[in-house]
Amino acid sequence: MITSEMVMEWFGYSLDFPGISGVGPVLGTIVFFYGGWPFLAGAVDEIRSRAPGMMVLVAMAITVAYGASIATSAGLFELDFWWELAALVTIMLLGHWQEMKAIGQARGALSALAALLPDEAELIRPGGTTEKVPVARLRVKDRVLVRPGGRVPADGRIVEGSAEVDESMITGESQPVSRTAGSRVVAGTVVTDSAVRVEVDAVGADTALAGIGRLVAQAQAAGGRAQVLADRFAAWLFYVAAAAGLITFGTWWAIGDLNQAVVRTVTVLVIACPHALGLAIPLVIALSTALSARAGILVKDRLALERMRTVDAVLFDKTGTLTKGAHIVTGIDVTTGHTEDEVLRIAAAVESDSEHPLARAIVAAAPERATATGFRSLTGRGVQAVVDGETYAVGGPALLRELGMPPAEGSRRGAAVLHLVRVTDRKILGSFTLEDEVRPEARAAIEQLRSYGVGKLVMVTGDARSVAEAVAADLGLDEVFAEVRPADKDKAVTDLRARGLRVAMVGDGVNDAPALARADVGLAIGAGTDVAIESAGVVLASSDPRAVASVIKLSRASYRKMIQNLTWAAGYNVIAIPLAAGVLAWTGFTLNPAVGAILMSASTIVVALNAQLLRRVRLTP
Repeated sequence: MITSEMVMEWFGYSLDFPGISGVGPVLGTIVFFYGGWPFLAGAVDEIRSRAPGMMVLVAMAITVAYGASIATSAGLFELDFWWELAALVTIMLLGHWQEMKAIGQARGALSALAALLPDEAELIRPGGTTEKVPVARLRVKDRVLVRPGGRVPADGRIVEGSAEVDESMITGESQPVSRTAGSRVVAGTVVTDSAVRVEVDAVGADTALAGIGRLVAQAQAAGGRAQVLADRFAAWLFYVAAAAGLITFGTWWAIGDLNQAVVRTVTVLVIACPHALGLAIPLVIALSTALSARAGILVKDRLALERMRTVDAVLFDKTGTLTKGAHIVTGIDVTTGHTEDEVLRIAAAVESDSEHPLARAIVAAAPERATATGFRSLTGRGVQAVVDGETYAVGGPALLRELGMPPAEGSRRGAAVLHLVRVTDRKILGSFTLEDEVRPEARAAIEQLRSYGVGKLVMVTGDARSVAEAVAADLGLDEVFAEVRPADKDKAVTDLRARGLRVAMVGDGVNDAPALARADVGLAIGAGTDVAIESAGVVLASSDPRAVASVIKLSRASYRKMIQNLTWAAGYNVIAIPLAAGVLAWTGFTLNPAVGAILMSASTIVVALNAQLLRRVRLTP
């Protein structure tokens, strides 16, 4: 560039030495083939895949510039073009590097997840001694020692000790959680206050951390409606730019200015390169995925995230979502001839093999329990088993209806009631009052959703209507589906959608899977089971219902950035291409290829900076 006569004239200096006329052709050829190789090779790949785009446009521009430079050196044109070629290739490479750097930084969520795993673990040998080994050597059933401040090297269960564990990197929740013997811990979390011994039950690709990494990678690789629009526009832009280049060359040649025909054509091809368009959507996707992962929001389906911005009804499963899901027995009523201890002993035996939260509460309340056989789950109604030769069932109002028994007198409003029934004579021996505390975050979640314009907030539960309505009134919900069998929860979704509502379903259990799949958006909250996660488009690692509002906030913010970037990229080309073609040349205003490359790179920077504003979005929890 410093040997160019035009550059010397601009900066007021003179440079002359033997062979100066050969500097441009020699160095320009090196710049073209070496510096331009990524674009030339990329153009070949695009042509082979029959998807011409940015690389073909850049390759065409630098090839025309190189050909014009050679023709100038041969005396066919009156151009000083070697410096333009060098500047053009350099600026395009810088723009391409800037694009790759921006996307790489945005996709740092994957490397951040990988960094959560320690390099080594303290393996406990059979004699009780410990040995530091690479994490990759750990196997299922191994036992490891995790010291205070250390990271858990693999998924497992605590077999000795208790500690406060920082799970913020997985769930987004800032407060450490208490973990005791029998509690499960996951790889990458930090033991904060005391040492624990953990028996490994998942390593490598089977860990929760690896699963999160796969979800993040899938989300970053996925597109959406905006990406489809961008791809379509980019494909059309190639043909528009190529046609504009041909028309520009033909018009200026017809005017009789072949030099300007070459300059204007190269400028059109350069300025139309869809760098900004290629960055507009992928950068927003990468940034929003990283942002959501840090908040414990894992996007499985990009379209589901986009749909969240238009949701006008949210359907919550009650237990474990709006309430803590940890019931306690607060009262026992017995019929004549039976004692509380007897009724509790039998009921605990019947419920011993059930995983339902109410069943666990009854089992936990019993100081001792009998031996039960023939356990059978009565889906949506309760459970049944044989104790001391008699068949008993435990369940709520649905069980009584199933057995053709009259409704029992309920306890106070807002509490769940389960009955112990002797099936042979259909007699109620006793009733248990159980209460489930509403999550303190649930009220804030409802308020946030209201502020975001969600008009219908609904709850679905298998609890008795009196219990469900008490919780709904406490939280200010609009509607309740009560006494719903697990298999019928998807009917609540169908009901809401039939009213023309766009429904997001929030649940955490196996029985929620059909409802999650049927909703416009399914959100699996907390430690959702594998079935629930498979059915959900978004996985919320924490159990905090405020995360639902965060998903809506992220959906709207990321979609807004996508549309802003697309509008800028498209508007830039609508204005820039005519200017590059020389429509204002009659006023003395023209753009040369180097300036065109700078403008193209500047438009890319604008798109990147606008996308970076997503980092200002604050998500809870």
